Amino acid sequence: MIDPLFWLGLSLLLVSFSLFAVLLVTIPTLQEVGRAARSAEKLFDTLNREFPPTLEAIRLTGKEVGELTDDLNQGISNATGVVQQVDRGLVIAKQQVQQVQQSSFGLVAGAKAAWKVWRAPRADILNYSPPKNYSAEELKSNRDRQID
Repeated sequence: MIDPLFWLGLSLLLVSFSLFAVLLVTIPTLQEVGRAARSAEKLFDTLNREFPPTLEAIRLTGKEVGELTDDLNQGISNATGVVQQVDRGLVIAKQQVQQVQQSSFGLVAGAKAAWKVWRAPRADILNYSPPKNYSAEELKSNRDRQID
């Protein structure tokens, strides 16, 4: 068989060659990791400078949106009150118009009746006789004739 020292030497040579290859691959990888760490550090510094003002601006914006929402809700409730008042006013105006129409119809009818009386010949007025007092029997017979 071959000498064990030969195999030991060959094994050590292969292990050292493998370690050298790993070291050659590790060096550029570690350099890239270092660059990435520096970039991350710059990013974190930028975030530390920019985040507090940005967060404050977002907080203020949220507060302003809340105030605008409250103002909008108050405006809507005021507009609702105005609409209700206008609606009540329209209902009252409609009722008043109906009352005026009824009054004007009565006024027109009265004016027509007065015009007819005023323009009527005086003979009708002079020949006026008061209504006759009917007995109960005459009223009953008149009523029976009207029903038939």
